[in-house]
Amino acid sequence: MRYALIGAFLSLSALVLQAQPFSLEDVLSAPYVEAAVFAPEVPRVAWVVNQEGVRNIWIADAPDFRPVPVTHYTEDDGQVLGSLAFTPDGRLLLYVRGGAPNRRGEYPNPRSLPDGVRREVWVVELATGRTWSLGEGANPVVSPDGQTVLFSRRGTLYRIALHPDSTEARPLFRARGSTQSPAWSPDGRYVAFVSSRGAYSFIGVYDTHAHRIRWMAPGVDRDMDPVWSPDGRHLAFIRQPGLKKGERYNLMAGYPFQILIAEVATGEARVVWRSPGRDGGFAQYYPAEPLRWVRNGRLLFYSEHEGWLHIYSLDPEQGTLTDLTPGKAEAEHSVVSRDGAWLYFSGNHNDIDRRHLWRVPTTGGTPELLTPGTGIETDPIISPDGRWLVYRAATARRPQHLVALDLQTRRMHRIFPEQLPERFPEAYLVEPEPVVFASLDGLTLHGQLFRPPDLRSGERRPAVIFLHGGPIRQMLLGWHYRGYYARAYALNQYLAARGYVVLSLNYRTGIGYGRAFRLAARQGPRGASEYQDVVAAALFLRHLPEVDPDRIGLWGGSYGGYLTAMGLARDSELFAAGVDLHGVHDWAFRATDFSPGGGWGIANHPDSLALAYRSSPVADIDRWRSPVLLIHGDDDRNVLFEQTVDLAQRLRERGVHVELLVLPDEVHSFLLHESWLRAYHATVDFLDRMLRDRTLPFRHN
Repeated sequence: MRYALIGAFLSLSALVLQAQPFSLEDVLSAPYVEAAVFAPEVPRVAWVVNQEGVRNIWIADAPDFRPVPVTHYTEDDGQVLGSLAFTPDGRLLLYVRGGAPNRRGEYPNPRSLPDGVRREVWVVELATGRTWSLGEGANPVVSPDGQTVLFSRRGTLYRIALHPDSTEARPLFRARGSTQSPAWSPDGRYVAFVSSRGAYSFIGVYDTHAHRIRWMAPGVDRDMDPVWSPDGRHLAFIRQPGLKKGERYNLMAGYPFQILIAEVATGEARVVWRSPGRDGGFAQYYPAEPLRWVRNGRLLFYSEHEGWLHIYSLDPEQGTLTDLTPGKAEAEHSVVSRDGAWLYFSGNHNDIDRRHLWRVPTTGGTPELLTPGTGIETDPIISPDGRWLVYRAATARRPQHLVALDLQTRRMHRIFPEQLPERFPEAYLVEPEPVVFASLDGLTLHGQLFRPPDLRSGERRPAVIFLHGGPIRQMLLGWHYRGYYARAYALNQYLAARGYVVLSLNYRTGIGYGRAFRLAARQGPRGASEYQDVVAAALFLRHLPEVDPDRIGLWGGSYGGYLTAMGLARDSELFAAGVDLHGVHDWAFRATDFSPGGGWGIANHPDSLALAYRSSPVADIDRWRSPVLLIHGDDDRNVLFEQTVDLAQRLRERGVHVELLVLPDEVHSFLLHESWLRAYHATVDFLDRMLRDRTLPFRHN
């Protein structure tokens, strides 16, 4: 009788599989718009498209915005395109091809090409299509007159004329430390920069005429993000405290910060604003431009000092501060009109699990909603004439696409892609439902629930909890604006179509729900407080009538891989299986594997290391019983591959069922489309065998 039941169940599974209307390849087939930028003086926009791993650059001109390809790469080769920069007249477009080096100076080469790869700065003459390389480098910054470009190469700034016959680029100057964040003065004579020197950093100004560097109020702090005043006579910058002896940088912490204004001619500076508490760090790290000096003289900056990530406008002469994005919501991507009059931003105001675009005068006022509805709109950029707002948009069923909004007529124009691939299963995708429930300690949690489209009353289905990485991330009620999580959303949709109930959990330490949520006590290596949210998510699923409580699994990447491993180690009776992509498994190991403190501020002290270890999956490995699939690329620059090497050996020693997918030369966020397909096919196959097609509890022999 037992075998008859198993046979009947497998027959039903085969019918479900046959009925599935789309493949993983189908749901990952849509072109993904990765970046967009306007030319400084003409309404011409450029963007990067990733089409199943083949990356290319396109441009379009207002008002018709007809897309035209600029590059013509044809391979899924893992060589990223980015750092797009126009000359002011829009005649030339610069870009970087190739990824950043690892700590050994090796560029990412996921195809394992025997001749290796380079990261180069390229120039395209758009009228003719003529292309040339400026050599090895990154982060090009074009001069105000469009004749010269600066770019970085191994911590040094290089300069070269923007002409195809130019000779080899030469260093702009030599200085100790790593030179970063170059910014031309409005007249093109000076270059401001950051000199990073470990526990502290300086702001410098290089005079291209006098060939001289002047330091702006050098001290013992971490100075960053220099921006020029409209008249070019002053610099504003952010100052955070330097790191004390033994202090490690903590990505998840808050830091007090100041805003200073320096007189370029003398280097003397004054403080114009101080945060009332530990309100910096994330607020300065996360946005692309944490500080701006706009043409009306006001300074715009991000801060969490009122409990939410907002953008503030400061009058540096009067000292008056205005919150431009008020409310229990967070402002994220933003741009300022060229005349400095308007701030455009994306935020989750009045729609906490989505993003919409708003605008507000930079002097203050009531924000105006520009993109109402149930979509997700992010990454606004504004044309130099102030008429066109271009942004990325998505819905629950349609992935990210590029849109232009005419601010005069309020008409929207889809720029790219004009059509989705015919095989993309837009009509078959489900709309995730917002769910809210309490964690074990009463904290309110949000998530998105994907129900199988063929679910019938009385059925019990397997369930999977998806755990995002970061952890400073937020999953949304639709296709995500970050490529990593857009792919995760696609897999969640695929799992739902395959018969799973999927819960995407926004656990504490993530963004979108305020500073207190992000800075939750005892998180990560200091107590793993967010793990209780994972348990609460499982209990939420167990109480759903459509969920089989004995077939609940986990999957996640990076920090989500860490929490997946935590679930399997601490509660194998609750979680039947899990897929762990490049997760952290030993915080004490993390404290020393890449860099001191591991980016989480873990002190090199016995008590701190002991707590970090107790907050790790390896601390409870003797309780681990459930099967696991471990997926990792061995050139991972975020989580050391040896984290997975170590865990796999420990599990094997204890007889735990372990499956592996190792991707040689891949990085953390896989560069090859092929790698994503391999990882996701392995994930689905594993979950099917361990959850969907299983009728009896798994036992490893």
